[in-house]
Amino acid sequence: MLSLGSDGGQKARRKLHPLPILDNLEALIELGGGRERPGLLALDVSKRAIGVAGADASWQLATPLRTIRRRRLEQDLAALGEVVRDRDARALVIGWPLNMDGSEGPRCQSVRAFAHKLDAALGLPILLWDERLTTFAAEEAADRTGLRAKKRATALDALAAAAILQDTLDAVARFERRAPAAGRSPRFSLRRA
Repeated sequence: MLSLGSDGGQKARRKLHPLPILDNLEALIELGGGRERPGLLALDVSKRAIGVAGADASWQLATPLRTIRRRRLEQDLAALGEVVRDRDARALVIGWPLNMDGSEGPRCQSVRAFAHKLDAALGLPILLWDERLTTFAAEEAADRTGLRAKKRATALDALAAAAILQDTLDAVARFERRAPAAGRSPRFSLRRA
């Protein structure tokens, strides 16, 4: 994506593309292909809350961080900006709420609109990742922890974000294991949107 600089000139901005997912994964792998992987956060966005999870420095483990109760867009973006700064995040994975048949519904449109607003506010690469069944994974994780009703409801969004991020991290690990075996470099170029 090209954006205009403050002086009116163009400056190149790297952006992960929403679809197809495989190209996104390759772009994310390139972003994390250096000696030190950048901070990576995942978001589970709903009408009422935004669950946030973070990856460890080696991109092997996702941890639920917090749940942000949605208010106004400006407050939501400010709260997310704070987490991004605290975690030194350089990329975001956002749960993509596809229907069970793989089609896009109204929730996908809502998440895409939010991702565009988040992109405008933070300017970080964004990967939209299939989040089907992550709510069930989050509920199972909550059951294993034995959380009471109120804490459980608050934790579910962050647990869902952790499930989204762990799925992404596992896909990155599978790809990186296969890439050298197939004679390919696990590094790819980011395309411009």
